[in-house]
Amino acid sequence: MHQTFKGLVIKHYLMKQQKLLRLVSEMLKNSKKSDRELAGILGVSQPTVSRTRARIEKEYINTYTIIPDFQKLGYQIMAFTLAKMKTNPENATFEKMMQKSKEWVAKRPNIIFAADGEGFGKDLVLISFHKNYSAYATFVRSFAMDWGPSLDNFESFLVSIGSGYTLRDFDLKYLADDI
Repeated sequence: MHQTFKGLVIKHYLMKQQKLLRLVSEMLKNSKKSDRELAGILGVSQPTVSRTRARIEKEYINTYTIIPDFQKLGYQIMAFTLAKMKTNPENATFEKMMQKSKEWVAKRPNIIFAADGEGFGKDLVLISFHKNYSAYATFVRSFAMDWGPSLDNFESFLVSIGSGYTLRDFDLKYLADDI
């Protein structure tokens, strides 16, 4: 039984998607690998990897970065701060709150992620790094002072970097096996 043209197009598309996802997976494991090295791993030509990488960089990758040893950089604490925002504090509009939030976060480079969400009765999460407990306490005071009228409550979960038991280091390479 012969395949239809539509079937061949779909099969070709799926094969291209599979190669693209395999390349993304390899890049998550180590984005420093050359196109030549990646071609050898994936069993495709170097020009194919270069073209596919360009597409991935345009469509899928927000930024290239490193994940350093935070302890060696002087950080002792990683904090997960969860907050519950009031439903319309001081008659503020959603747009004004979002603009104020973006400005507040932009002034704090130690915040690596901030977003709305839900769970544990909270609707906001901040992930931040701090040099020591004193720096963390200053951060929490600033958060409480700047956002107090807009918050019902907030809590933090603190991770002591470099001490205690680590089940898995902070790294995105583990996602490679989930793609």
